[in-house]
Amino acid sequence: MPGSFQNLNFDAPFVIEEDGVRSLHFTLGEVQSSMRVDRPDELELDYTRTMMGFLLLNPRPRNIGMIGLGGGSLTRFCHRHLPSARITVVENNPAVIALRETFGVPADDDRFTVVAGDGGAFIARSPGSFDVLLVDAFDASGLPPQLGSLAFYHGCFRALLPGGLLVANLHADDFRHADYVQRIGISFCDNAMQVLAVEKSNCIVFAGRERSVTLEALRRLDWAGSLDPEVQRQLRAEFAHIGWSAAKILPGAPACP
Repeated sequence: MPGSFQNLNFDAPFVIEEDGVRSLHFTLGEVQSSMRVDRPDELELDYTRTMMGFLLLNPRPRNIGMIGLGGGSLTRFCHRHLPSARITVVENNPAVIALRETFGVPADDDRFTVVAGDGGAFIARSPGSFDVLLVDAFDASGLPPQLGSLAFYHGCFRALLPGGLLVANLHADDFRHADYVQRIGISFCDNAMQVLAVEKSNCIVFAGRERSVTLEALRRLDWAGSLDPEVQRQLRAEFAHIGWSAAKILPGAPACP
């Protein structure tokens, strides 16, 4: 298939199902999210398992915010395996929200809500709200510029409770990648690490507010007694990968919010 057609953007997200895997697409060339139909709560894509590495630092979060719903992989996993957590997901694309039942996203209830709206605006009006903030908000053109700005990452810092963690999914081959990482470093006083996912197209950045994010912290075993066996089965290999491959981000300017 010619590359120009493969990367053609469509007017709305669409679903492709093949070999028991249901995937969300904005283009034919890139997968946004995937779900194994017979095991919907498993994390099919490796970068989503990397993002769950926040459990190495806080295995029992109480309030989780997510910017970007996509096919709901992280949503389903957290909803099932972190039953004490209150989860709020913000998605700005109504067509993505319309597919929530197709991807088994739970119905809204007293501990789970999907909010239709702009992620940056939501963060700006949510100071001191979250133990963990997961940012995975790509559209057909990549990461929206406003969700990679210094103002946005300052807002993420303020939206976290003391001890809170930002987990940001970035594309490692994006020409703006180094800028995004440096901005996170500036906003979080260089208290951040980055991990290339196994497939190496995604780079996950972990950053902390008043919680140390270091290689030593990521290698601690506090999670072993806190996570259920199914979580450990799915994530043990990824936790080992994080412990061996996490790297300190380059220092940014001393301009903590």
